[in-house]
Amino acid sequence: MRYSRKCGSKSGCDASLLLEGDGSEKDSPANNGVLGYNIIDDVKVAVESVCPGVVSCADILAVAARDASVAVITKLKL
Repeated sequence: MRYSRKCGSKSGCDASLLLEGDGSEKDSPANNGVLGYNIIDDVKVAVESVCPGVVSCADILAVAARDASVAVITKLKL
């Protein structure tokens, strides 16, 4: 799955939010409320152990966002 390539936006689809370092999006005040970096890191390690170099962090982030959205929608329907 290469969801990030299908994204029509010219920004925000490359998982640059996950990059660390001075001046990175991860450290930007605009992203202070973002949580779950450790979960994405854990998933990336697990996926890499099974199929190294195949799935990007952007793919993992896209699937996580999709699944979280489904979970919220499902909960609201209850």
